[in-house]
Amino acid sequence: MATFRRRLNTPARIQRFLDDIAYNTEADGETFRSPRLVLRDRTANCIEGAVLAAAALRLNREPPLIMDLTAVHDEDHVIAVFKRGGLWGAIASSKFTGLRYREPVYRTLRELAMSYFEDYFNLAGERTLRGHGRPVNLSRFDRIHWMTTEVPLWPIAEHLERIPHVVLVPPGIGRRLNPLDRRQRAAGLLQHPTAGPGRRER
Repeated sequence: MATFRRRLNTPARIQRFLDDIAYNTEADGETFRSPRLVLRDRTANCIEGAVLAAAALRLNREPPLIMDLTAVHDEDHVIAVFKRGGLWGAIASSKFTGLRYREPVYRTLRELAMSYFEDYFNLAGERTLRGHGRPVNLSRFDRIHWMTTEVPLWPIAEHLERIPHVVLVPPGIGRRLNPLDRRQRAAGLLQHPTAGPGRRER
């Protein structure tokens, strides 16, 4: 863990590590491995990446905070959040190009969550972000040894689903949203498994 802490000692370096390992598409959304196993396997889905980022922040004496973003007709997205100078930023792993890092320039969690709105879409081109939960400090799960266990971390996912969420897009507005155009969609899918090797090279 000492080497892990030295290598991943800033949010930008943590993000670079997540970007450099493979996205975990194995039974997508059906695995939830600890940071120890993510480091061993060098692959992470979104919640595994967020929890690994939170572990790295903790080793650097920062709160290990993660936050859930909720969606309709789509999967939720989990990010690790941090503060610099009273402003929020985020670290994240995603198949979608625009759902990753955010610089710490957002005054509120709502601003941070809304920064993901335009890039949060499903394969039908629908904008799907609808809300966010409050940040969860993973120290509350120390009893299950969340940083090092070999047991899946489903209690964390269950907690994220249970807590209250803030509505970002009212239902009436959501029904009137325009779909993405093909250029936005192509940009967002550059690293998606559906893109194929040819598109990734463009």
